[in-house]
Amino acid sequence: MIVEHQHPLDAGEVAARIAADIPDGAYVNLGIGRPTLVADFLRPEQQVVLHTENGMLGMGPAASGDAIDPDLINAGKVPITELPGAAYFGHAESFAMIRGGHLDVCVLGAFQVSADGDLANWHTDLPDAVPAVGGAMDLAVGAEAVYVTMTLFDKLGRPKLVPSCSYPVTARGCVRRVYTDHAIFAIGPGGPEILETFGLSAAELAHHLGSGIAG
Repeated sequence: MIVEHQHPLDAGEVAARIAADIPDGAYVNLGIGRPTLVADFLRPEQQVVLHTENGMLGMGPAASGDAIDPDLINAGKVPITELPGAAYFGHAESFAMIRGGHLDVCVLGAFQVSADGDLANWHTDLPDAVPAVGGAMDLAVGAEAVYVTMTLFDKLGRPKLVPSCSYPVTARGCVRRVYTDHAIFAIGPGGPEILETFGLSAAELAHHLGSGIAG
C-alpha cells in the first residue's frame, strides 16, 4: 500500500528521509549539493561513517560559527566538522576506496533518472552548460547502492524521472532509490515502484509521469 502525504517535502525533509534509510554501520559518500544535507540528519546510533572524495573518512555535519575551519571542507567546498577517529588521505587512496567497492551507499544528485535506473547527472547538453562529471561515474558504479535526491520536476515542469535519459548518461542501471519532493521510488527490475507520495496522489503521479514510470 502506497502511503500518501498531503504536502511536498523541502530539501531538508528529503535529506532526513534518506538519512533514516541508510543502514546502521554503513560507509557512505555524499555528493555535492543536496546530498550533503544528509550529514545533518544522521543519528549517532546509526554509526554511519561518511566518506568525502577529497580525502576524509569520519566527516560530521556541516560546520557553522566558531566551528568553521577553512581547511576542513567536503568535496563541494562546504565547511564541515570531523568526528572522533576521522582520517585524512589523498585522492588516490580516496578513489581506491570508491573503485574497490568499499562504500555501501552513495547519495548523488541528478538531472534525470531513467525507469531502468540509469543516472544522468553531469551534463544537460545545453550550449551554456558546463560539464562536471567529477567523481560521479566512479561512485555510481563503485558503491553497493546508489540513492538519488532531486526535485521530481525541472524548472519547466518536465519530469526528471523518465522512461529513458535524454541527457548524457553517467552510469547504466545503478540507481536503487530516488528521493524527491513529491515521491520516493524504489528502482528494481520491473521499473520504478512508488513507496510514498507527498503533495500528489499516486494517480496524479501516473498522470504526470506516465503509467510506465509511476507503476
